[in-house]
Amino acid sequence: MSSAELHRDRTIVYSCKYHIAFCPKYRRKVLVPPIDARLKELIIEKQEEYSYGVIEMEIMPDHVHLLLDVDPRTGIDTVVRKVKGYTAHTIRKEYPWKASPTSLGMKSRLPSMWIRSRFIASVGSVSLDVVKHYIVGQKGQ
Repeated sequence: MSSAELHRDRTIVYSCKYHIAFCPKYRRKVLVPPIDARLKELIIEKQEEYSYGVIEMEIMPDHVHLLLDVDPRTGIDTVVRKVKGYTAHTIRKEYPWKASPTSLGMKSRLPSMWIRSRFIASVGSVSLDVVKHYIVGQKGQ
């Protein structure tokens, strides 16, 4: 692992990367232009305040994929809850109108923006087998 991947503070050195996915309520395809572009802006806007960094991001019409580097002192669950809360509040306020001719407005079409569930998986720079081998090998030293 290169030192560029590590974050340092007075008392901690860390590299915590997570793949996160979440969907709009009822998996409705509401994340279409211009909402998708605004959602990306909102997620990037809160990086410093919420203690995460966006490595990759893709907004599909019915779900969001994020690859984030998260400060472990904040915690991944806290970051995801804050991102979902902030983006839902802002998007629903800015886009109460119809997303397409056949849809209702964001507020009338979705009682809430996001489903409560989310997918979170840690992403490491080494495989699970390498870490297991390292831990088992420690006793022999």
